[in-house]
Amino acid sequence: MAMDRDREDFLRAFHAAHPAVTARAMAHGRAGDGRSSYEILRDRVAACGRVLDLGCGDGLLLELLATGEAGARRRLAGIDLSAEELALARRRPGVARADLRVGRAQRLPFHASHFDGCVSHMALMLMSDAEQVAAELARVLEPGGTLAVVVGGGAAGGETYERFLRLAKPLFKAAPPEQRTPPLGNPRLRSHEGFDEVFGAAGFGPVEWETVRIDLSGPPEQIWRTVGSLYDIGPLDAAVTADLRARFEAESAAAALPDGSIPCAMNVHLATAVRR
Repeated sequence: MAMDRDREDFLRAFHAAHPAVTARAMAHGRAGDGRSSYEILRDRVAACGRVLDLGCGDGLLLELLATGEAGARRRLAGIDLSAEELALARRRPGVARADLRVGRAQRLPFHASHFDGCVSHMALMLMSDAEQVAAELARVLEPGGTLAVVVGGGAAGGETYERFLRLAKPLFKAAPPEQRTPPLGNPRLRSHEGFDEVFGAAGFGPVEWETVRIDLSGPPEQIWRTVGSLYDIGPLDAAVTADLRARFEAESAAAALPDGSIPCAMNVHLATAVRR
């Protein structure tokens, strides 16, 4: 339990210092069909009228769920460890009416069968005690309810992420203990088999698993917001981070396209399951 508290304290501090970091890194990205990873999740629960966003951050996904005729009728809720992220979420059009709460996924403050849909964008994979989280989601989702989750799937070809990691990994290893990121989440939730195992035991049907390539190409400033959003960057000294950024952008300039943008892409895994 002490380790879980340490991890959650790290996440709270990181997001207090860097609110909206995930949206800034990923909202501009597009899959081959033109949708963002947030829009893909929204569409997976299009038929749901009572939706929970688990680890809702600054509320971008909730805002998408609240738009349109169907969105106006939805009852929405969001939960997050970060009060700072939720403060940003409350400013978004359509999200102010949502039930937003600071809390933990391992003990959701909602009664049984409260929702018919749950989404989670790049958050579930960071949570400790995966079995307890799965049990809580099974409890608050009604039978037949839909769970749709996006988890990170690593670099999708190209050299941008590889270039960044080549420069950054020695800095992570050389950082003093107090500047190192604690291990986050459960690796089983990043694979089809592991996700199926955890959620199948909790009462969900077979997981539908899809890997989607997200194009995150953009100008240098935008690319840094993407690669520099890694949790490992947060605890480093500001001077170390500034030097890393300067070296990364200098090397990336050689790969720039004619319009000045830097090619960059990552894979995400989209997991969808139905509560039995």
